[in-house]
Amino acid sequence: MLTATDSDTIHTLEIRRDVLIAASPEIAFEALLEELGPGSELPDGTPFPLTIEPWPGGRWYRDLGTSGGRPYGHLWGHVQVIKAPTLLELTGPMPMSFPALNHVQYRLKAEGSGTRLALVHRALGLIPQDFRDGMPEGWEHGLNRVKLIAERKGSRQG
Repeated sequence: MLTATDSDTIHTLEIRRDVLIAASPEIAFEALLEELGPGSELPDGTPFPLTIEPWPGGRWYRDLGTSGGRPYGHLWGHVQVIKAPTLLELTGPMPMSFPALNHVQYRLKAEGSGTRLALVHRALGLIPQDFRDGMPEGWEHGLNRVKLIAERKGSRQG
């Protein structure tokens, strides 16, 4: 007998966020790659290093080393579009270990003496409620980290 539960229901998710960064688009784009890569941190400050291969088809993943001589880790996605320093699109499972498709778009645009970084995250799949509830806060944290990294880099160069 098959029964349907909320976890068997396909959900959609759309998150839109943006932040103004006091740095050039070039510096902000470098900071974005750092936050999506080796400079990533959890909200509590714990390092959460990832690897991003910044070219079309490049992987975005968490390398957890090897165990018994075999590699292990988590594939978060692939680079779908990269047009430095104005656009980065990622597609894949992201931090979801259940059936889901995700697309994340980062657009960077010069605004005054800084950069407007806009994020759109769209997802479709068997996304549990706790993930749907927590994703906006997670993206907010990530954007604030990009801002922090970029403004530090910008102040050293200026």
